[in-house]
Amino acid sequence: MLITFKSKAYPNVLMYQDHAKRILDLLNKDAERGVITSEEAPQAVQLLEHEIDESRKHQATDEVEQDVKAHHGDNEDAEHDQIQAVSFSTRAYPLLEMLRAARDQRADVLWGV
Repeated sequence: MLITFKSKAYPNVLMYQDHAKRILDLLNKDAERGVITSEEAPQAVQLLEHEIDESRKHQATDEVEQDVKAHHGDNEDAEHDQIQAVSFSTRAYPLLEMLRAARDQRADVLWGV
């Protein structure tokens, strides 16, 4: 399922719920519906920037490799492109930019409404 994040300060950001859940859990927010107020935005930016920095320090785990194998199987076709993992920082960047804009323009970020 997709989550659409909305703010008057930035264009809408779409994320898969599974990917957004990690960010929203970090911010102690519900994945179904919620708001990050303009007052909460500076702290949210700081927390997300820290989590991105931490994620860049660590290599991909065995869980990621297992997920890739489960999806693609052990037999790789020669016709398939090389598997490319998408990092947490890449997935989080659009929402981070929205949060920065919301912080700077004193706007809220909403989803599920």
